[in-house]
Amino acid sequence: MSAVGDKRRPGRGGELLAKDGLEAVLERGGARLRELMASTERHLAHVTVEAGEPLAEHANATIAAGGKRLRPMLVVLAAESSGGTAHSPRAEARLVRAAVAVELVHSATLVHDDLIDGAMLRRGRPTVAATAGRDVAVATGDLLFSRAFAELARNEDAAQLLALSQASSALAAGELLQREDAYDTHVSVERYMRRCELKTAALFEAACRLGALSAAGASPLLADELGVFARRIGLAFQVLDDVLDVSGPVERTGKARGTDLLDGTVTLPFILAGQRDAELAGLDLASLDGPLEAEALCERIAATGALEEARAHALAVVAEAKASLPAILPDGRSELLELVADAVVERYR
Repeated sequence: MSAVGDKRRPGRGGELLAKDGLEAVLERGGARLRELMASTERHLAHVTVEAGEPLAEHANATIAAGGKRLRPMLVVLAAESSGGTAHSPRAEARLVRAAVAVELVHSATLVHDDLIDGAMLRRGRPTVAATAGRDVAVATGDLLFSRAFAELARNEDAAQLLALSQASSALAAGELLQREDAYDTHVSVERYMRRCELKTAALFEAACRLGALSAAGASPLLADELGVFARRIGLAFQVLDDVLDVSGPVERTGKARGTDLLDGTVTLPFILAGQRDAELAGLDLASLDGPLEAEALCERIAATGALEEARAHALAVVAEAKASLPAILPDGRSELLELVADAVVERYR
């Protein structure tokens, strides 16, 4: 992927983002964006209650652990960018359900990923698997998936269900590809990027597609263009997340440095480092013995300059995402989407 300069108001909002991240988007988006995000948060807090204990407790704990709600925000902004939704309780409820569905799928993947990876912490908190064991973690993830589609089905829109189901299938395919590549230190950059597109970028794309489908009279072309934008920032998000796994520290990430490497997951920093250091390329990741050795490997990767190269690649993808936005979107939504793209990068500065 080549570096593409931002052809659309480069740098706008950068200082505000450096201070506030996605809070800058909420500030610029005004009262309606805040209200819709608050409604999404409230609905997330109540959506699993019907499952009863103990699953509801673990599902709600996963949701309450938070994150920045980037994917639901993309749903809302895509709807507003596609012509908006009528200011009626029914229209807003449909939009909130779409935003909630995307976040529930994301939360489900976190629970299942933690189980597969044997992770003990997520965002600095014990994972469901660590707290309650394998069976409960499987059931909790399944519950979150099922609630996502139950919520979206209430919108009575087959196109929305198709968009989310396609993204969910891509997530599963990406996870299978990652398992297939485990401990393979000769994975190509192209195969790694394909994995990122499946396991991460596809859900970002679905978020914007769901938002566009929630808007009144949105054109299929605009939904496609917003989907391309979201897929690119999702790709950059995953690359930068993999950089953070190597760069750490645990106080920032909520997990030990090199957790992915211990799990045998070969990411872009390792691939690029192997191109610069033949000994790294020939390393047997299965021989890593615990967090201390993983951290030492992270130091070796960083010493090659691979982290800077991976960051530069991600920045180029973000620039491509911003340049791909349609030339005209209503009510300053171009600026807000650009701020979202910048917020993906801001966390890693």
